[in-house]
Amino acid sequence: MEDKKMITVTSPLLPSLDEFVGYLKEIWKSKWITNNGQFHRQLESALAEYLGVEYVSLFTNGTLPLITALQALGIKGEVITTPYSFVATTHALWWNGIKPVFVDIDPATCNLNPDKIEAAITDKTTAIMPVHCYGMPCDTEKIQAIAAKHKLKVIYDAAHTFGVRVNGESILQAGDMSTLSFHATKVFNTVEGGALVCHDAETKKKIDFLKNFGFNGETEVVAPGINSKMDEIRSAYGLLNLKQVDQAIEARHKVADYYRQALRQVKGVKVFEDMPGVRHNYAYFPILINAEEYGMSRDELYFKMKDDNVLGRRYFYPLISTFDTYKGLESSNPANLPVATRIADQVICLPMYYGLTEADLERVLNCIVK
Repeated sequence: MEDKKMITVTSPLLPSLDEFVGYLKEIWKSKWITNNGQFHRQLESALAEYLGVEYVSLFTNGTLPLITALQALGIKGEVITTPYSFVATTHALWWNGIKPVFVDIDPATCNLNPDKIEAAITDKTTAIMPVHCYGMPCDTEKIQAIAAKHKLKVIYDAAHTFGVRVNGESILQAGDMSTLSFHATKVFNTVEGGALVCHDAETKKKIDFLKNFGFNGETEVVAPGINSKMDEIRSAYGLLNLKQVDQAIEARHKVADYYRQALRQVKGVKVFEDMPGVRHNYAYFPILINAEEYGMSRDELYFKMKDDNVLGRRYFYPLISTFDTYKGLESSNPANLPVATRIADQVICLPMYYGLTEADLERVLNCIVK
């Protein structure tokens, strides 16, 4: 019997190869392949319009916007953040010489719990860096109220929230800055890439200096910047993917509905529902496994799926706070992070992408529904 085809946890949204080749021919003709070329400028403008923001600065990946946002805002000392994220969130702090202070998460959203933030604020705290986990928006109003009260900056790691809106407004309008990832695994991708969103022209100008070695013109260097520009080839790729991202999000929506319909009543399996007033992008489909009620641990299910050539992902596991670099921090004590610790041990993200067939979904569900 032939092995079953592998169902991966994600698959990249790819533009039309014929159209992409047409754009490549333009790039080859111009011989302008990086440094703010025509496709780079077009993509920044198109993304600002699509995302409902004024200022977008493109980057070569999704980590460098985090590092640059901290530089642009002059963040020092301590920053309150979540242990339940991809390591890039906290690494960006560490690379800037900033001490991360971990706060527990809200079990309903897996986001930083606003009710836990104030207890973690010290005289060294300068900012809050929450993550819109799985594309589910943080409680931005509560977080902003705390930040205003204590005169703190807010930088959102919005890597998962491409196109997400709350009551019609872009989630990227919240906070002082937001960062995006356009990695191949994301809803919208440029193979590798990212962006930094800010709210005024002067800040955008500063960000653009910082991502280009600090150059202002040909001979003046105004800041110790780095090189994190997006090239023309990936910019062109992104322009083409932007044409089809809404179609891809709608396909993801249908996958999410299919999963929910099948899993809502399964004992020991928790699914996350759409949030009121939110235009979701269905970036991920996490479920939580209560081993006692389900009769199998999360890891047992994970390996059972793998045996059937169905790849889930334990995302986010383990917690950032357990890694060697961070486990010695006082805020990394598991007693400080009971909800994050529990969810990290229960979570598994199911395959979620444009192109999954009903037969694929049935195979996934057959691994879970007994």
